[in-house]
Amino acid sequence: MTQTADAEVAARELTPLADYLGSALRRLRALPPLDLELTQAYGNVLAQDVVAPHPFPAFDLASIDGYAARWEDVATAGRGTSVRLNVIGDLSASSWRPVRLTPGTCFSVAAGAPLPGGADVVVPISWTDQGMAAVEIFQPPKRGSGLRRAGDELATGSVLGRAGSTITPALVAAFAATGIGHVVVRSSPRVVIIATGDELVEVGRGSQPGQVVDANSHALTAAAAEVGALAYRVGICDDDPEGLRALLEDQTLRADLILTTGGTGTGPGDMVRRILSRRDGGRTGPVAFTEVALYPGTTLGFGTVGAEEVPVVCLPGDPGAALIGFEVLARPAIQLLAGAEPVFRPSVRAHLLDTVTSPAGLREFRPAHVAERRGGGYTVQPLHGGPYTLSGLMEANGLVVLGERVTAAAAGSTVDVLLLDRRK
Repeated sequence: MTQTADAEVAARELTPLADYLGSALRRLRALPPLDLELTQAYGNVLAQDVVAPHPFPAFDLASIDGYAARWEDVATAGRGTSVRLNVIGDLSASSWRPVRLTPGTCFSVAAGAPLPGGADVVVPISWTDQGMAAVEIFQPPKRGSGLRRAGDELATGSVLGRAGSTITPALVAAFAATGIGHVVVRSSPRVVIIATGDELVEVGRGSQPGQVVDANSHALTAAAAEVGALAYRVGICDDDPEGLRALLEDQTLRADLILTTGGTGTGPGDMVRRILSRRDGGRTGPVAFTEVALYPGTTLGFGTVGAEEVPVVCLPGDPGAALIGFEVLARPAIQLLAGAEPVFRPSVRAHLLDTVTSPAGLREFRPAHVAERRGGGYTVQPLHGGPYTLSGLMEANGLVVLGERVTAAAAGSTVDVLLLDRRK
C-alpha cells in the first residue's frame, strides 16, 4: 500500500484534529508574570496593558531646522514681497529656559528644540535668506507646519501595548519615549528538545544503514527559538528506559515544556511511548498518545512528566512529520505558555494553482508557496513531493490545509493556507 492508502485506512478510528488540540491546549496556562527592565524586555510578551504615563512628544517642539515664528507675522510673505523678522535668539534640542515671542520677532531653531511661547509655525531655512540678526522670509508657510505639539503622537493615558502582544523594537522606543523603564511580561518558555532512538547519530556525517543523522532535534530547537522560546537541545537519548527516565527527571528542573521526537509508534523499539504512557510513581507519565486525524504524522503524545508536571509534547521521528507536528501542537503550546495572542499562525484564503489529492479522513498540511496577487488576494502553489519531504518544507512559506472531508482540490479552487512567513 502507498503512504496515502495507509493513511486512509488508519483515518477510520482517529480523533479529529480540532477536538484533540482543544483538549490538549486547554490544559496549559501562561507562565507567571515578571517585571523586566526595558533593555531586557524585547521579544517577551506583555502580561498586562501598558499605558503611557507621559505624552510624546513631551513638549511642543520644532520638527525641522528653521525659524520659529508667529503665523500672522509671516502670512503675507510671497505676495510680491518678503517679510523681515528680528532673530532674538537660537534654540537647540538641549535648550531648557522658557522664552516667548513678541510681534515681529522669531527664534532660530534646530529640529527637536522646544518651541518658544507664542510660536505656531516653523519656517524652513530654504525659504529664507538664512539671516542671523534678522531674517528675510520669502514664502508663507501653513499655520502649524514645521512643528509638533505635545502628545500629538501618544497622549498621556493612551494604550501603547496590549496584554498578549510581543514587544518589538518600536514598542521599546514608545515605552522609553513616554517615560517607562520597566514592563510586566510573561517569561519566555524554556523548551527542552530530546531526540530518541538507538539509530540516531550526531550531525556532521552522512547516514549509513542502521544509522540516521539526528536532524529533528536541531530543526525543533530552531523552530522553538523562532517562536520566542529559550530552546535547549540536549542531544540524543538511546532507547534505554532508565536513561530516558533519568534524562526526563533531570530536564524537568529547567523546562517549562519538553519536546521529544521519535518513539511514538507501537513497535518494540518505540521506547518513548512505552515509558511515558504509563504512570511511574510520579516520575514520568502519564502521557496520552493519540491517533489524530493529521497528515503527515498521525500519532502525537501530550501530557506531563515529573513531580512538577512539566508539559511534554511527543512528536514523530520522521523529520517532515515532526516539523508539521510542531506547527500543529508544539508551537501553539509555546504561544500559550508565553501568554501570546494569537496562538495560531495567521491564515488566508488562496486560489490553488495545481490540483492536489489528499487522504480521506485526515487533515493534511501540505508545504506550498503563497503569493499576493496584483489585484488583491492570494495564489498558492503546492510544492512537489508531498508533506513528508524536507525539500518542500525547506522552500515553503505556507501550508495548504486540506480538511478531513477533502480528497481532491481542483486548480482554481479556494483553499485555506497557514502563513509561515511573509516572503514572496
